[in-house]
Amino acid sequence: MGIFSFAKDIGDKIFNRDDEKHQANKETQADSAAPAATTEPSAQSVANLLLRRIQQQNLNISNLKVKYNGSTDTAEISGSAKTQADREKAIIAIGNVQNVAKVIDNIDIEQDAPESTMYTVKSGDSLSKIAQDVYGSANEYMKIFEANKPMLSDPDKIYPGQVLRIPKP
Repeated sequence: MGIFSFAKDIGDKIFNRDDEKHQANKETQADSAAPAATTEPSAQSVANLLLRRIQQQNLNISNLKVKYNGSTDTAEISGSAKTQADREKAIIAIGNVQNVAKVIDNIDIEQDAPESTMYTVKSGDSLSKIAQDVYGSANEYMKIFEANKPMLSDPDKIYPGQVLRIPKP
């Protein structure tokens, strides 16, 4: 359990908050007599999208709940995970979403295990380079890829700012 920080301007766009604000501003400028549209999605609708994102990972977490605070860009998750890996995958699944700056983790774990290291991808990184630095062998990159599936669909598709789980050697 804890608080995890993420780069809020980087990640998958799942609720298009900034696009909607930009579109509302364009419409307001085009017709100054029209009132500005409120396009900010509700905290509950964002929480529902984040919940679905975790559920799409096919993780073994019971009583999963997600709350979202749009003024602080903070997501809070709770429930009971079967494994440490399920817990960590839930955290990075919603932390690697644009406009999520923090994840407050209140997930209990049924099977205690050592925590993975959370690694923020830097420009020029590849899974092979990260594996070389962490495990001493670039050939171990598949260990990192597998630890981040299904969030990662291809070992060559990572981006700066993305947070990955790095299992203990």
